[in-house]
Amino acid sequence: MSIDSPLKLYKDVVRDNWIDYNGHLNDGYYAVSFGIAVEDFLKHVNLHTDYLAETNCTIYTVEAHISYLRELKAGTAIEVHCQVIGIDEKRIHLYQEMFNAEEGYLAATYEGMFLHINQNILKATPMPKDRQATLAAILAEHVKLGIPERAGRAIGLKKSS
Repeated sequence: MSIDSPLKLYKDVVRDNWIDYNGHLNDGYYAVSFGIAVEDFLKHVNLHTDYLAETNCTIYTVEAHISYLRELKAGTAIEVHCQVIGIDEKRIHLYQEMFNAEEGYLAATYEGMFLHINQNILKATPMPKDRQATLAAILAEHVKLGIPERAGRAIGLKKSS
C-alpha cells in the first residue's frame, strides 16, 4: 500500500443537482463528498465492505465537523485530501480538506472521529492487529505534516461580558 502524505483518494465533479438556490454547492453535498472520501479511505485500509462481510465488524462515524470556506459551482472538479491525525485500538481520527481542483483553493474542511464496532454485540472493540498496523504506518507518515491548523475546532457563541 502506498502512503501518500496526505492521501488523495477521492476526486469528483460538482453535479448540477447538488447546487442550491444560492447557485453553489449545497452544504449537504459537501457532507456527501466527504462521506464518500471516508468510504474510499476505509477501502484503502481494508476496513470496508469485505471486512464487514468477513468479521461482522465495521466503522461508525461518532462525530464530525465541517467548515465551509469557499463556494463551489456546478461542473467544478474537486479533490479531497485525507490525513490521519490520531488512532488507538478502537478509534480513527481523520481530517480532510476539499479543494477546487482547477483553481487549487481550499473550499471546505472535515474532521471526523470513527469507532470500530462489532455488529454482533453492538459495542466498540479493538481492530485486528494488522489493521492497526496499517493505520499506524499511515499515521507515522502523516504525523510529519503536523496537526492541521483547522483541526480541533469547536462551535459556539462567545459570552458577552
